[in-house]
Amino acid sequence: MNRVKMGIKPFLFIFLSVLVVIIGYQNLEYNWQWYRVKPYLFVYENGQFVTGLLIKGLFVTLKISFWGLLFSLALGFLSAFARLSTSPVLRLISWLYVETIRNTPLLIQIFVLYFVISPVLDISAFLSAVIALSLFEGAYASEIIRSGVVNIPRGQYEAAQSIGLSVPVTYIKVILPQMLRQTLPMLAGQSISLIKDSALVSTIAIADLTLQGQKIVSETFLSFEIWFTVALCYLVITAGLSFIIRRVENRFKFINH
Repeated sequence: MNRVKMGIKPFLFIFLSVLVVIIGYQNLEYNWQWYRVKPYLFVYENGQFVTGLLIKGLFVTLKISFWGLLFSLALGFLSAFARLSTSPVLRLISWLYVETIRNTPLLIQIFVLYFVISPVLDISAFLSAVIALSLFEGAYASEIIRSGVVNIPRGQYEAAQSIGLSVPVTYIKVILPQMLRQTLPMLAGQSISLIKDSALVSTIAIADLTLQGQKIVSETFLSFEIWFTVALCYLVITAGLSFIIRRVENRFKFINH
């Protein structure tokens, strides 16, 4: 019965959202021109599809998000285990990294990397964006992973040692699978945040989805149509990622049972 109620809630939310939009359409005196949006998504010429500016920007957003997600998880794991190590130097470095990144705005970090560090190291705007996103999201992932490892009962370590497992094997076969089952929803939320935060890279002239939307709006004045389309693109990406992670989470639960 509870599952049925939980299944009804999303549909009820969608219904109410559609109802609000319909009422807004009727009350808003605006000449909607949705037909003008299609060329910015794709056109069909000479028997083949040609991507428009919004789709090209979407590909850039996906590319930045992919590399940012990959590196942020790697940084998260490295920082978490450095914080849990017995080395005071590693613990201090990890603590400074996490606290510095978490307590400064992402936009400022992007500006510092692009305008201050990248000219010195000759780093491209794309790489600056990936590094900034990776550092920012990696700091949050680090705390999530660390909390997951800390919450593993001490008996799990002792049981692994009693059957002769080495420390690396213990972490790979015993600790990490349990940690992932506990932290996967939080890591999923952080991954979705990374995709949404990637919109800030438009501030350093990267032709992502948001910047392409800004250019089109400035040229056509189709503010509502373009921004609704951009929002829908982000929604499709994040909803698709949520679906994939939910499937992975259910598979973890199935293996556990």
